[in-house]
Amino acid sequence: RPALANQRCWTAFRKAAMKIRKWKIWAAILMPDHAHLLVSPLERDLPVGEFVGLIKRWMRQELRPSWNWQTGSFDRLLRSEESAQEKWEYMRENPVRAGLVKEWREWPYADGFENL
Repeated sequence: RPALANQRCWTAFRKAAMKIRKWKIWAAILMPDHAHLLVSPLERDLPVGEFVGLIKRWMRQELRPSWNWQTGSFDRLLRSEESAQEKWEYMRENPVRAGLVKEWREWPYADGFENL
């Protein structure tokens, strides 16, 4: 259900992101009912589930929401020919494709590369 695309959740995400130590967050966008994150581990063998668990737990502690996170996550490993910048360009167009804004820069719950 639409619970994430609001200033309170965005602030909770930013606070959680600042606590992360073993991962680099390159880009993030909160949609009404899901999030897109572009991250990389600082140690090669770290499981993505560890990162997801931390973000979910810290946001939940901050928000004390009436809703629950969906179990698990969907992750995708970038292949060598894929560009992280291209993935961010795709991610940031999600609110446009969903009809929430006309231009990606209008969506307030997103940050990429230089700001995270």
